[in-house]
Amino acid sequence: MKRRTFLKQSTAIGTGFAVLKSGILRGQSPNEKLNIAGIGVGGMGRNNLSRCADENIVALCDIDQEYAAKTYKKYPKAKVYRDFRIMLDKQKDIDAVIIATPDHSHAVIAMAAMNRGKHVYVQKPLSHSVYEARILTETARKNRLATQMGNQGHSGDGTRLICEWIWDGAIGPVRKVHAWTNRPVWPQGVEVDRPKDRPPVPSTLDWDKWLGPAPHRPYHPTYLPESWRAWWDFGTGSLGDLGCHILDPIFWALKLKYPVSVEACISTYWHEFWTKTEPKNETYPRSTIVRYKFPARWDMPEVDLTWWDGGMTPPIPEELEEGRQMGDSDGGVLFIGDKGILMCGCYGKSPRLIPETKMRQYKRPSQTIDRIPEGIDGHEQDWLRACKGGKPASSNFDYSGPLSEMVLMGNLAVRYPGRKLLWDGLKMKVTNDAEANAYVRRKYRKGWSL
Repeated sequence: MKRRTFLKQSTAIGTGFAVLKSGILRGQSPNEKLNIAGIGVGGMGRNNLSRCADENIVALCDIDQEYAAKTYKKYPKAKVYRDFRIMLDKQKDIDAVIIATPDHSHAVIAMAAMNRGKHVYVQKPLSHSVYEARILTETARKNRLATQMGNQGHSGDGTRLICEWIWDGAIGPVRKVHAWTNRPVWPQGVEVDRPKDRPPVPSTLDWDKWLGPAPHRPYHPTYLPESWRAWWDFGTGSLGDLGCHILDPIFWALKLKYPVSVEACISTYWHEFWTKTEPKNETYPRSTIVRYKFPARWDMPEVDLTWWDGGMTPPIPEELEEGRQMGDSDGGVLFIGDKGILMCGCYGKSPRLIPETKMRQYKRPSQTIDRIPEGIDGHEQDWLRACKGGKPASSNFDYSGPLSEMVLMGNLAVRYPGRKLLWDGLKMKVTNDAEANAYVRRKYRKGWSL
């Protein structure tokens, strides 16, 4: 049996809550190095690769040669490509792929890799649409591949402490949760229009491949390298950027899956003489509030989850001491239970019961969730161990797929503010709004599809 066959067949599939025994096959050493490829290596992809440096970095793919140059220099032995399809077809020795491209191309690339038997690590959110997240999850499970989404807070101790404390009853049944972020930190909103000028495409950039499955539009530097997050065609806005980090401890601790309804309100603009400006354009709103409702599940009551962004935050609870920061600079979460409040920062960091006197009085339960040895910095290592036959990575697609679906459902509501969208999660359908339901799936440019 070939080395890659061992690596593929030894991977077990489980949920984010499962603790499974190692699936290592006889004859394969967990110390054997993997052949890793990176797709989208100029930004976060470079960081992900650096945490896999003990493996063999054999291939690098990016459509922006200038942005990726630093990574190319760091791994001089790796073969360089501009087209991931050529790389995957040509370089058969690749075992696993890290995908850190803009959101709109995550699913197309991940499907191409998984259909060729490659393990995948995909940056958050998993996809650009709800349907894509579902099909990626099903494909990973069917092909028995090791997967991980890049929401590294899931590997941190803070997220695991939150679960243990809530399951211990530290604040009683949780019926309301507030989550917020400092995003956007890029321009978006009604003032941001599609550029009218037509600067030349840099010789170092393959614009057509950057567009990938998105509708064609002329090149403009306003989209690169980070501001694509603002645009509906490319990014997933503030919610997509930070939701998979900030909502993760909520999703895990409260054992959530599909909401039954989602609704949103967005920032309204007024010009002189109180003339209202319609906020609809090609970018996400500057500010949003999104409310999810989840049914009762397991031993937990129904819960309302409210997301705030663009400078909007929930009311400061009376229990928080004067002068104390709510969450951290990137955002945070307030779990409001019948018996108290639990607060944390972004990535589930620094969880505390408030006020601090309550934290000091709390008798912490015994540890019930395994810890990732390297903590939040070990998210990639957790995936690499799964690729080599260890237990499934903690944010494998069976967990992070539904989490991404929840996040992206919020964006459906943002697209149609003021409408309460009723959601049938099993059927993946908005049951009361055909216009909104049309965006559960996306359309693909010719030549690009799942």
